[in-house]
Amino acid sequence: MNAIVIDAFDFCRSNGSQQGVTPVAEMTRLAKECADPSGTITWSAVGSTSKLGFPQMTLSVAGTVQLVCQRCLTPYAHTIDSATLLMLGKDDEQADEIEEMINDETIDVIVGSRSMELMDMVEDEALLALPHTPKHEVCPDTALLDKAKSAKLSPFEALKGLTPNK
Repeated sequence: MNAIVIDAFDFCRSNGSQQGVTPVAEMTRLAKECADPSGTITWSAVGSTSKLGFPQMTLSVAGTVQLVCQRCLTPYAHTIDSATLLMLGKDDEQADEIEEMINDETIDVIVGSRSMELMDMVEDEALLALPHTPKHEVCPDTALLDKAKSAKLSPFEALKGLTPNK
């Protein structure tokens, strides 16, 4: 993954903007959560200053990733489309003060730095956009699931079918 290091405060103050398309395969943490590393993530970061004078950044990610359905255990295409507003504090203390001042759960307050890795933030946002329990809206083949539900075999019945090793 190409490193894009920004001075977050300067980026916001100057209304900076960056965008790009990054293959899922280059985002190692995201790729680990996927059934396969195919697909791309389109992203953008736009800096600005809040009405209260604090630096803020709008971070957007969109794309399709392959996840494993937890219901039928087959891969499926999951669409990510997420945007978040990040307000930046100089340190933990200021971030806590900003959080208390704005009292808005739709805005995430983070500690900014003069050398923030933008692609790490993009990958974080993509990871946060994944569902806790990935699953199809409707599983395409429920034969295995139906068989498991109807079988309702006792554990001892299943053991009867095993042959002892000699």
